[in-house]
Amino acid sequence: MIDSVRRTLKLIVLSIRDMLVSAGPVALIAVGVLVAAYWWLDPQPPRTVSLATGPAGSAYAEFGRRYAQALARSGIEVQQQASDGSLANLQALREGRADVAFVRGGSADPVADGEAGITSLGALFYEPIWVFYRQDMLPAPAADTARRAASSKGARAAVEPTPPVPLVTLPQLKGLRVNIDQPGSGVPEMLQRLLQANALDGDTLVLSQLAPPAAAEALQAGLIDAMVLVTAPESPVVGQLLRAPGIALMDVAQAGAYVRRFPFLQAITLPRGVVDLAADIPPQDVDLLSTTTSLLTREDTHPALRQLFAQAAQGLHSEAGWFNRARDFPNTRTSELPVSPEGDRAINGTPPFWQRYLPFWASNLLERMWLVIGGLIVLLLPLSRVVPPLYTFRVRRRVFRWYARLREIEAKVDEGRGERNALLDELDELDRLANQTTVPLAHAEELYALRNNIHAVRKRLLAKRAA
Repeated sequence: MIDSVRRTLKLIVLSIRDMLVSAGPVALIAVGVLVAAYWWLDPQPPRTVSLATGPAGSAYAEFGRRYAQALARSGIEVQQQASDGSLANLQALREGRADVAFVRGGSADPVADGEAGITSLGALFYEPIWVFYRQDMLPAPAADTARRAASSKGARAAVEPTPPVPLVTLPQLKGLRVNIDQPGSGVPEMLQRLLQANALDGDTLVLSQLAPPAAAEALQAGLIDAMVLVTAPESPVVGQLLRAPGIALMDVAQAGAYVRRFPFLQAITLPRGVVDLAADIPPQDVDLLSTTTSLLTREDTHPALRQLFAQAAQGLHSEAGWFNRARDFPNTRTSELPVSPEGDRAINGTPPFWQRYLPFWASNLLERMWLVIGGLIVLLLPLSRVVPPLYTFRVRRRVFRWYARLREIEAKVDEGRGERNALLDELDELDRLANQTTVPLAHAEELYALRNNIHAVRKRLLAKRAA
């Protein structure tokens, strides 16, 4: 019983060994191709990525925090780099200090930055140009001034004050104290272009460059008359000023003209009551100008990281907002720079089905290597035909190697060389070795043939000696 189990185990081990050795060359080729492809494609991304956001408390900083949470679920750490704003983010990309950055439309040079390898992962959201002003800083209408003058002379008629003049054009800011955001945000440069289009220059305005939170406090305290802010509606400063008493939002009367002259601008509308339905804020529709913020990246940023950011953008920016319907963003329509393949596939394509079932590292590995794996399968199909003959050769070789000794003994018998007992001992030894040889059942025929041939030579030897 024990001997039978041992022989069975030995047979199994030998069969496995023969199969491994027979398939070894093909396996070495496959492993070599996979290792070379893995080294060349570098499918697994680094575990850290730098994201240039914006000033503390800005919409960029808030979105940066959300992206960090989204990528952390895939094991990627997002290092958020606070900055002065869009221009500073673009400069960090150009210098290689950031891998991904939020950049406002109109900041990048489509030609130079495109040639430098900076691409877009898609447009994310509108960033309106908010012009907040104090309602008491504009001059009163002429009719109202006349009625007040008459009242001061003792007129008996009741004087009804007229509403303050609304701010609808930029020339109305002439001579006022206006904050145009801090350097590096890109707002001063953008506003200079708009002021020049209105024949205004720095001498006609009293300009300051405070950060948005400080400028909002100064506006409510009466230290400045107006402030320009370019940010997403998620910014806390925007929500604060929309509800602040005595502070109004400029309704851009010439929005269509600006859009025709500046391609990076879009005309949008802040619907009545969208900020607060109960309080009816704003009390009427407000026409605004807006840029579109995109998520830009470097060409040498790992493709898997670009894919993760593009997929995260789908979840963070696809909902309806104050200025857009659901699934209006992210999009590739309003990007000034070329859209990377990862961004285009995430926005306009269909993600592979295996992403729903595999962890990130496995899904990414399969996506980067599927072409190599497919080509390897095509290569191995003809090579695999070599394995069965090699396996058969190795098994039969264990039997056929004894035929050399058998032929030598047979030659001695035919030529009459050697002693009879010595030749019989050699045949017995050869029979013993053949009996100890283990082969699979499919090749047992060769083993039995060997033993029959040994027996035939023994009979010839005995018959010849007897004669």
